[in-house]
Amino acid sequence: MTSQSNLLKSGERIDELPAANIKIIQSQEVFAFSLDAVILAHFVRENHRHKLKTVDLCAGNGAVGLFLHQKLGGHITEVEIQPRLADMATRSIDLNGLTDRYSVVVDDLANVYQSVPKDSADVVVCNPPYFADLPNSEKNPNQYLAIARHEIKTNLATVVDRMSGLLKMNGHGYLVHRPGRLVEILDKLTAARLVPKRIQFIYPREGREANMVVIEAIKDGKAGGLKVASPLIVHQGAEYSPAVKAMLNG
Repeated sequence: MTSQSNLLKSGERIDELPAANIKIIQSQEVFAFSLDAVILAHFVRENHRHKLKTVDLCAGNGAVGLFLHQKLGGHITEVEIQPRLADMATRSIDLNGLTDRYSVVVDDLANVYQSVPKDSADVVVCNPPYFADLPNSEKNPNQYLAIARHEIKTNLATVVDRMSGLLKMNGHGYLVHRPGRLVEILDKLTAARLVPKRIQFIYPREGREANMVVIEAIKDGKAGGLKVASPLIVHQGAEYSPAVKAMLNG
């Protein structure tokens, strides 16, 4: 494990997610994880099998994969197309003393089979870009943030296709996205042999519409049996709700 001061570069800081016992290198200049990464990691079912194989697609600075280090056993592969973000993920893995359990792939997820064999993963997670790359889309002038939020380097179809391709039969895929694209997401999952099994809607506060949805799907799972979990309310008044506080602080 390398000392904190030796791991940081200009404009970076170290944040902590106490609930996961993880420190993570962040930078407002290029990328910092948000609550959706915490919610997605929390939604993943625990599995401590020693030989478990997990892949985190669109990994960014490695947040989702790192937050899973206590919930999942085995090896976790982080796949990120932007070298600067992948470098942050690599240094965060070192910072937490997890180099024996993690690897980082710097590549387009479309090429993921060159690094991770098809039909080899037990779990695949993804916090993908939410917004389609349309001609009239208003994008962040910061290219790092634009790529993280808009489908500039990948899209939902590719994410779902690679998720399915990586998973073993009966492997579990997890996705966080926007409810406005839910019909499209469910259609693409089903067409890719990923049977939706569990959904949870996330609401910014009571009385508001949902602004996030997390989905669990099983590859070649038995049709039917979809469960909708209790809603998650993010804020109560000016503070996070008790459920979200627990996700953050344990």
